Amino acid sequence: MQQKQALTLRDVAVGSSARVVKLTGEGAVKRHVMDMGITKGVEIYVRKVAPLGDPIEVSVRGYELSLRKSEAENVLVEAVS
Repeated sequence: MQQKQALTLRDVAVGSSARVVKLTGEGAVKRHVMDMGITKGVEIYVRKVAPLGDPIEVSVRGYELSLRKSEAENVLVEAVS
């Protein structure tokens, strides 16, 4: 069986959805991401990425949120078919 390569939320293309597999990082950054409702199993839709890649605008549980690149790198995801 072939194992999928881990992607971060930062790697997801604009207009695509992904499902959260794991949150990495620690302390305030991880807590901030979790406070936004981004937890394991949640589906995230990437709406827009600023020209320099910061911030990344996403839709989660019906809410429109902005994440910094550093926060998006701590969210491991898998593509949604």
